[in-house]
Order: sequence, then C-alpha cells, then structure tokens
Amino acid sequence: MKRFSDLTEQEILAVAIDAEEDDRKVYLAFAEDLRARYPGTAALFENMAKVEASHRDSLLEKYHEKFGPNLLPIRRTDVSGYMKRRPVWLVRNLSIETIRNEVDIRESEAYGFYTKAAARTKDPDIRKLLTDLAQVEKGHEEIAGEIETEFLSPDERKKEEEAQRRMFVLQYVQPGLAGLMDGSVSTLAPLFAAAFATHNTWATFLVGLAASVGAGISMGFAEALSDDGALSGRGSPWLRGPICGIMTAFGGLGHTLPYLVPNSVPNAFVIATAIAGLVVFIELWVIAWVRAHFMDTPLLQAIFQIVLGGVIVLAAGIFIGNS
Repeated sequence: MKRFSDLTEQEILAVAIDAEEDDRKVYLAFAEDLRARYPGTAALFENMAKVEASHRDSLLEKYHEKFGPNLLPIRRTDVSGYMKRRPVWLVRNLSIETIRNEVDIRESEAYGFYTKAAARTKDPDIRKLLTDLAQVEKGHEEIAGEIETEFLSPDERKKEEEAQRRMFVLQYVQPGLAGLMDGSVSTLAPLFAAAFATHNTWATFLVGLAASVGAGISMGFAEALSDDGALSGRGSPWLRGPICGIMTAFGGLGHTLPYLVPNSVPNAFVIATAIAGLVVFIELWVIAWVRAHFMDTPLLQAIFQIVLGGVIVLAAGIFIGNS
C-alpha cells in the first residue's frame, strides 16, 4: 500500500474521486435497503448521494484540467491509513444505527483526507478545492439535518420510530425472550427433580448447570438456523443465535446458582431451594412483563400463561423428584 505522505497531487485527486464515487454508491445502496421500511430516510440518502456526485464531478473537472483525461487507477483502499471496514452495505435489513454509524465514519474520513491533502498540496487551485470540500464534509452533519427536516415530516418520523421499534423487537427482544422463557421454564423440571431426589445441593447444581448450558447451546443453534433474516427482516442469524443462546443459559442459571450453598451448611437444601423458588418467581414475572411491554400481550394474560406454565413444570419436577 502507498503511504499518504508519498501521494502526488495527481494521485490525491484520483483517490478523492474514487472515494466520492464509492460513497455515492454506498448511500444509494442504503437508500435502496431503507426504501420499504423508512422511505423518508431513503430519500435523505438519495439526496446525500447527489451531494457526493457533485463532489466527484468537481474533483474530476479539476483533474482533467490539471492532468488530462486519463484517470489514474488508484483507490483509497490502495492508501495506508484508511480504516478497513466490513462491507455492511451489502447486508440487507440493516438497522438505522448501523447505517448512520457507517455514514459518520465515511464523512469523518473524508474530512480528514481533504484537510491533510490540502495542507500538503502546492497547487493553489487544487488546495482551494480540497479546502472547500473539507469544509463541506465537516458541515455534512448540518446538511443531513436540513435534508432530514425537508424529507421527514412528523408523521413520517413517527412511522419510522415505530418501524425501528418493530425491528428492535424482531432482532433482539424476540430471540432473547424465547431464550429466557425456554431457559427459565424448561430447566425447572430437571433441576427440582434432582433437588428433591438427592437433597444434595452440589449434585443439584451440576444438573442445573448441565441443563442450562445444554439448553443454551441447543436454542442458540436452533435460532441461528431458523432463517437467515433476509426475507423475515429478523436480522443476522449470527446475532440472534448468540442472543437466544445466552438468554436461555441465563434463564436456567438464575435458579441453579442458589444450589451453590455448600452441603455443610445446616439446612443447605432448604435454604437453596427457598432462594431458587424466589428466583423462579422473579424470572416468571420478568418474562410476563417483557411480553406485555414489547409483544403487546395483555399483562394479565401474559402472567397467566407464563406463571401457570412455570408452576406446572415446577410441580412436575418436584413430583418426579419425590417419586
């Protein structure tokens, strides 16, 4: 790779032209991805792409004036110092946060490039153009705000906020809640069966640990392999899978950890079981609240479904353990 300090003025202009064209294409890709979900923001990015195109044209005109029609085949990826990033613009159904973070990085990078390039350029015409573009990039946040004001009406913003909330529920809350429910409920039977069968806290802890970790691995793979998120809009399976798996293990470990009370402690089994029972009660109420808050399930219905189901599984475990 070529060091920035070794670039000639001709190469500087060629790299800047490539960067502006690349930014234009990426912003159009973002607009295409957002069009169905956030039409107002899609229009914002289309307008930003036009701004980048105007920058490219100004640079290209100056290049032709100074160095002729043949553009050097040098790209910003050929210059050391540029941040190497995953091509998120190739992924569908990106979150607004991810897209805006990528835009912030690109605009910051462009400002830094133009500022440094202008400082070491001897040609006054090229230096003026680079300085002007640096100021434009520095104020791009303000430009984006003006575009947002133009394209996003209050109703449009409300729609986008609602769409963003739905995406958050689909990509984070739903897999996490599925894991928490499975981990909290499915591990009750083996844990309390082992507890009442052995009255040994350490043995019970090992059973609960194995059940929680096993359920976490199983649910994580099941969620990751359920769909790739391209059509459902549920996000990357590499994100949903770990969320679901971790929350599954967390749900089971919550009422497993109390059985770390040593057997040497008087009434260790009673103490550990009482604490575990309290944790189960809290877990079930948290699940019911999350369902009511994020999944639009009536609170009383959520409480009835979750608490009743948990109590049945708990009773089954105790019954089996006492058999």
